[in-house]
Amino acid sequence: MKLTLNNTIKAFFFMTAVLAQVKCSSSNDAVENNPPVVNPPVVNPPATTNDVDFWLTKGDLSALLAKQTGVLGFGTTVNSNTNIEVNASQKFQTIDGFGYTLTGGSVEVINQLNATRRTALLQELFGTGENSIGVSYLRISVGASDLDAAPFTYNDLAAGETDLNLAKFSLEKNKDLIAMLKEIIAINPKILILATPWTAPVWMKDVASFKGGKLKAEYYNVYAKYLVKYIQEMKAAGITIDALTPQNEPLHDGNNPSMYMSAADQASFIKNSLGPAFKAANLNVKIIAYDHNCDNPNYPKAVLADVDAYPFVDGSAFHLYAGDISALTNVYNAYPAKNVYFTEQWTSSEGQFGGDLKWHVRNVIIGSTRNYSKNALEWNVANNANFGPHTDGGCTMCKGAITITSTDSYQRNVAYYIIAHASKFVPMGSVRIQSNSGGDLQNVAFITPSGSKVLIVENDGNSTQTFNIKYDGKWVATSLEAGSVGTYTWK
Repeated sequence: MKLTLNNTIKAFFFMTAVLAQVKCSSSNDAVENNPPVVNPPVVNPPATTNDVDFWLTKGDLSALLAKQTGVLGFGTTVNSNTNIEVNASQKFQTIDGFGYTLTGGSVEVINQLNATRRTALLQELFGTGENSIGVSYLRISVGASDLDAAPFTYNDLAAGETDLNLAKFSLEKNKDLIAMLKEIIAINPKILILATPWTAPVWMKDVASFKGGKLKAEYYNVYAKYLVKYIQEMKAAGITIDALTPQNEPLHDGNNPSMYMSAADQASFIKNSLGPAFKAANLNVKIIAYDHNCDNPNYPKAVLADVDAYPFVDGSAFHLYAGDISALTNVYNAYPAKNVYFTEQWTSSEGQFGGDLKWHVRNVIIGSTRNYSKNALEWNVANNANFGPHTDGGCTMCKGAITITSTDSYQRNVAYYIIAHASKFVPMGSVRIQSNSGGDLQNVAFITPSGSKVLIVENDGNSTQTFNIKYDGKWVATSLEAGSVGTYTWK
């Protein structure tokens, strides 16, 4: 009995202790589970779905048109970054394409590659696959440029001879160029081709030389027929010429070959000879005036001011070895019904990759298109390790987009990446759209025929820039190191 009572007493005290512990624990839980009401800051979770694809090239060559793997998702989290706002409802000019000049020298060195590497290079340049850059516009010379091994035209005669009926006209010296163009067209049937003469046949000039001199007025009609015959025979060979400029760099007569042509002479040639000849031959080929530097916008304006030349002229073409890229807008504003084009800029054998990347993307790609250009072309496609071939007196420092280093290898140079940042993502038929640009973040935006948006940004400053791409009420944060170029695409 004593044992039972003791057990009962122990049980009583045990239960009392347990209840006390439970009460204490419940009291503590009440404090932890019901804290004072505090509104915490709203923090959006990091993006998990990638909305924007991003390709990067750095001036130090550590990234070369490299697709980035980070997630860039549109959201509405407020930050203090600079905004690049893209507005697809505000549209500007339609884009014809991006590319290079396929010089005779380019053809010569590309043909030195073995068949496998040659085919691979053409596919890489002109194809639209994952490993291609989609070049969509080519400029070619009518006859030789200074980046051919030697000067020539399609009607070269012995001293003192003439050929008013062009009976001796022949494209034979361009047979390799024509063959390569046919291969390129098979890869990209929509590619546009601009043709440009460096000189008329010597017998039509007032000097007996490929270099310099002027086209004699008495041969204006014959030269117009020469250019018509060129376009017709190229067409018969399977090459459609979309546009023609009457003269490369008409105010620079020191190149080999070259020919001087004043604005007044060009207007006269177009209205009295070339335009009527094109019309009579039923050629649907654009005539584009000038094709020289931005320091003389009065030249193309003088051609367009001629009321008889005006109907025959599609627009004006520019280079940027002098002047400012805003000259394109100067001419466009004066004649908004006429197009503007950017047709040549070379990179030097002495240039540095980083400096050339910044300057050319800022001026040639972004600058020309923001100033209404329908295209943007760098200079020659390819050359050899000695920056040849070239004529005697031609450019000895012009570095192609590609250097052919052996029969089995080639090197991609800065001009390759300058064009690729646009050509790979902005196909023919794209339209430039509004984007605010200024300060270090130079940029231009497009909408493609499929509805994709493309933004090309160059950080022109000396430090990394973090910024937002803002579109349709949402934005995504990204950054570019100094001297870097980014192409951003989204649906």
